Amino acid sequence: MIAYAQRDGEDAELWGVTGLLHDADYERFPDMDDAAQGHPRTIMAELERRDAPPEMVRAIASHASYLGEAPESALERTLVAVDELCGFLVACAYVRPEGIRGLTPKSVKKKLKQPSFAAAVSREDVRGGADQLSVDFDEHVAFVIAALEARADELELHGRGAGSSDA
Repeated sequence: MIAYAQRDGEDAELWGVTGLLHDADYERFPDMDDAAQGHPRTIMAELERRDAPPEMVRAIASHASYLGEAPESALERTLVAVDELCGFLVACAYVRPEGIRGLTPKSVKKKLKQPSFAAAVSREDVRGGADQLSVDFDEHVAFVIAALEARADELELHGRGAGSSDA
């Protein structure tokens, strides 16, 4: 989110915090059908209670298609575009000795064809992300890989290569 915001001259802090918080309630309230405490309604209510920027709350709503808020703004479209893709790229990095470093769109597309790999990740959402941003799929994947790679150590995406204690 931050990389796209910086590239496009948007508010990197707003976009980054939105990206961090959009699923903050999922582990505790994963039931998407619960209108009172389901994901992402709980985090949206908490953010509204704390006077978070309305565009943040709307972006979080728009990433949950079942709420009926179609992504309209650049922030909303970008959140939808990177949400599932980031999870998939992290899964790819976890199974590679070199982690995220050297990951290519070609190898990501190969993994996308394996239904058992990161099975919970919606392939439709991953592929649709580039459409949300009107960019080529490979370009989008490469951009997000580069953004994650720039923060590989802090995100623990450095892999299991030599010198790692993850043997």
